[in-house]
Amino acid sequence: MNQYETVFILTPVLSDVQMKETVAKFKKLLTDKGAEILNEEAWGLKKMAYAIQKKSTGFYCLLEFKAEPSVVNALEVGYRRDEKVIRFLTVKLDKYAAQYAEKRRNKLSKKEEA
Repeated sequence: MNQYETVFILTPVLSDVQMKETVAKFKKLLTDKGAEILNEEAWGLKKMAYAIQKKSTGFYCLLEFKAEPSVVNALEVGYRRDEKVIRFLTVKLDKYAAQYAEKRRNKLSKKEEA
């Protein structure tokens, strides 16, 4: 199994509930295909560097997971089919990026505990 990180931007016209439902849908898609979700971060509504589909903001979300390469194809097809997703990027993490992601997760969990 490889480790992946995916970031996707959802359209800003969604309500908070709709945004969470969409993220849950993609998490369910991953787990149904046998992926192990390591981390989920909702970065919230952010201003984009340039307008996409005449929208200058979007809901950013990050998912880290371990899965087989075929799962990534299914996930990206799901992104393309959902009109709520403006942009997405999925990256396979090498061992150094995976170590960095582990450190970042540990740092975030310590902040949440405090």
